[in-house]
Amino acid sequence: MALRTEEEQLMHRLRHKFHKTAAEYNLIEEGDRILIAVSGGKDSLALLELLAARVKVLKPRFEVVAAHVVMTNIPYQTDTDYLVDFARDLGVEMHIIETSFDATGDTRKSPCFLCSWNRRKALFETAKRLGCNKIALGHHQDDVLVTLLMNMTFQGAFSAMPPALRMNKFDMTIIRPLCRIEEKDIALLARMHEYRKQKKNCPHEHTSNRSRMADVLHTLDQLNPEARYNLWGSMTNVQTELLPPKMNQNL
Repeated sequence: MALRTEEEQLMHRLRHKFHKTAAEYNLIEEGDRILIAVSGGKDSLALLELLAARVKVLKPRFEVVAAHVVMTNIPYQTDTDYLVDFARDLGVEMHIIETSFDATGDTRKSPCFLCSWNRRKALFETAKRLGCNKIALGHHQDDVLVTLLMNMTFQGAFSAMPPALRMNKFDMTIIRPLCRIEEKDIALLARMHEYRKQKKNCPHEHTSNRSRMADVLHTLDQLNPEARYNLWGSMTNVQTELLPPKMNQNL
């Protein structure tokens, strides 16, 4: 029996985790029409590639379409022609959406929050217009765990990014099919498949708390190779009897 190449091993690992995650959390159902949010980064391109391949599997039957949001007031340069061609080669239609936000309108919110919220709003509107019932985001395991650490540190809450989240206000469900896949495997896929890097010039990219917390996760990985898996497991292993009772806010 011939040994698998490094690329074949990687694709087997990615597809296994991708399909297992989709099945375990019931992310893809018969008749779904899913909008793939494509930022242009490696994570969203990997999501596009894996979902486009999943469409070709017999069951469940579902459809995908992709959208890329251009934030016109952020110096983030994306090659939209490349993204359209990349999606078309996978048999997926790509929609380019332009929007912007006013960072001076609400000084209580960080520019990162305002940018993210307005991108998300544009995605919801596009999904509704295209008849989609779900939006797929490219958050991987590192993103989920960084969010968990950030919420505990800055919000005092034990919460993260769920694999599926029903947004009743928008009549839409957000899914994260990459949530069990490590960022390092996506980075390896990007190199092997030669994803074209987009130009990032965001002044907040390397100074945000999220960037710093990613360094904390990396430190935990070095401290214990099982750290990330234990962090993931802790989200479904909450031992309430060993935690303080909920405080009475009226006291």
